[in-house]
Amino acid sequence: MSPALLSRLPLWASRWLGYRATPPPKLPPYLIWIWAFIGAFAGLSVLQSIFTYSSYFTSRHVPGLIASYGASAVLVYHTLDSPLAQPRALLGGHFISALTGVCITKLFGLLPSQARFESVKWLAASLSSATAIVLMAVTETTHPPAGATALLPAVDEGVRELGWYLLPVVLLSSSMILATGLVVNNLQRRWPVFWWKPGTPGEGAGKPAGSKEGKEGNEGQAEGSDVDLEKR
Repeated sequence: MSPALLSRLPLWASRWLGYRATPPPKLPPYLIWIWAFIGAFAGLSVLQSIFTYSSYFTSRHVPGLIASYGASAVLVYHTLDSPLAQPRALLGGHFISALTGVCITKLFGLLPSQARFESVKWLAASLSSATAIVLMAVTETTHPPAGATALLPAVDEGVRELGWYLLPVVLLSSSMILATGLVVNNLQRRWPVFWWKPGTPGEGAGKPAGSKEGKEGNEGQAEGSDVDLEKR
């Protein structure tokens, strides 16, 4: 979503999607630390509650938490302004890495025996992570914690047993981290900085629909149009 599109939404909606007509005031460090703690605690608790207490997931032996999301919490809830912490990187990076890890691990799983696989699973892990790094770079979805997501199917037996089911688990996990971030990070701060690509300076600088400034600007444009018509 571009800033120009977000600026047309009502103020109550655009705020929770990261839009600000003017940059938010800089917070003192102690408030940043407090909100980072609250965000990480809330986001990771939501994930573990879903996968630990839902019979739908426990019956499929889904781990209570995909470990790499602990690192994602550092980026999403603390280093909000980093391009590596934006939704495109969070969602795309984890999904691409999970897909890469599952594909490569399944290829290695074609070896004639489990013993042979165990002897070279370190190679599958390294290849998965290295390949995921390149794919994230090509798709502009680089998210460092996702490098761990790529190697988990090779080194973690519980994750490996999920097989292709790891992909929806990762998508749900990323979505919950995203949803929690939209709430917690927009109370006193601003997140995301961008959804798809960084905006150019001044892009979407218009006021949100419903705001006093936005209404005055629209009225001024309408008056200007009327004057032009009268002159013609």
